[in-house]
Amino acid sequence: MATILHRIKAHLYDNALTKDDANDYIARVHSEHSLGVKQIAEAAAARGGADISAAAMEHAVNLFLKEMAYQLCDGFSINTGWFTAAVHIRGTFDNPHEQFNPEKHHVLFEFQQGAELRKELSSVTVDVLGVADSGAVITQVEDMKTGSVNDLLTPGRNLKILGQKIKVAGDNPDVGILFRSGEDPEAVYRVAPDDIVINNPSELMIVIPELLADTYRLEITTQFNRTQPLKNPRTAVFDKILTVK
Repeated sequence: MATILHRIKAHLYDNALTKDDANDYIARVHSEHSLGVKQIAEAAAARGGADISAAAMEHAVNLFLKEMAYQLCDGFSINTGWFTAAVHIRGTFDNPHEQFNPEKHHVLFEFQQGAELRKELSSVTVDVLGVADSGAVITQVEDMKTGSVNDLLTPGRNLKILGQKIKVAGDNPDVGILFRSGEDPEAVYRVAPDDIVINNPSELMIVIPELLADTYRLEITTQFNRTQPLKNPRTAVFDKILTVK
C-alpha cells in the first residue's frame, strides 16, 4: 500500500450536470491560494527540496519556462516527464488551399500531466469536508472566440460561465456581472443587462465588455434562490485570474 504523504481538502457541491432532482454531488478542491514560481522555489529551499538557493532556483525555472514557450511557438512538443505540452490549431479549413486566418483559426497551447506527476497521485488522499455552504459558485468559464478555458478573454465576444446558483436575478442595485481589474481593483467593468444572452442557474452566456489589456477577476452578484429571492444579494468570485492580451 502506498504511503500517504499529502492530504487534499475538498467540499461537495450539487452536480449541475445532472437533472435537478438528482441527489448527487461533485467534489471541488479547497485551495487556500495559488503558488507562483517564487513561492515554490522558496518552499523547496525551506524544506530541503533543493540544493540551491530559492533565488537561483526561481531564476533557472523562469529561464526554462521562457525557452519552453519559445520552442512551443516553433511547433515543438514538450515532454518534461512531469507534464507534456503541445501547440494545437483550432478551426476548420474549407479547402486544401485555404491559408491560416487569425480571424477564423486559433493557435492554442495544451498541457497534460506526465508519467512522473501521475506517480505522485498514489501518495495523495482526500479529506471530504462535507457539503459546502451552497451559495453561488463559478466553476468554469470558456471564451467562445478562442476556446480558452479559465484563461483568456476576448472583448466583445461571448463568454460561457458555468456554476451553481449564478442566475442573475433581483432588484438590488449590486446585482449583475462585473470584471474587476487586477492592476486597479477600483476599475470595474459591468456587463450590460442586455448583454446577458443566457441566464440559467447553472449556465450564463454573456458578451464580454470592451476590456483593456489587463488581468481580471470575474464577479457575479445575485439574489437568485430556488425557492424565493434572497433578501440580501450574494457574490460569487471566480478563483481563476482571467487575462485580456
